[in-house]
Amino acid sequence: QLQLVESGGGLVQPGGSLRLSCAASGFTLDNYAIGWFRGAPGKEREGVSCISSSGNRTNYADSVKGRFTISRDNAKNTVYLQMISLKAEDTAVYYCAATEGYWYQMWPYEYDIWGQGTQVTVSS
Repeated sequence: QLQLVESGGGLVQPGGSLRLSCAASGFTLDNYAIGWFRGAPGKEREGVSCISSSGNRTNYADSVKGRFTISRDNAKNTVYLQMISLKAEDTAVYYCAATEGYWYQMWPYEYDIWGQGTQVTVSS
């Protein structure tokens, strides 16, 4: 069974940092582009960042540029999202998603394997 499992979410104060992880099981990520999305359960998801299968190409939503960094370690079958200078408006459930191929943009419909999400709450 193809699965993605997110971890690393939690409660953090404004200005704080978190690192999210997205681990794959049942398949290897080498040939998959990965995206990070966020939103409320059952609501439309917003693209946050994406990375090519090789890791040499990335993209970010304007709202997170300069604060979030996506990376991947294919040897560990894991993708990361480092988040710094967090703001209250970053509060959401964060999802990672995979789609087979080198590169895709941050459109949810382009991704067909999704994790269950991890909650990030930024509050004092």
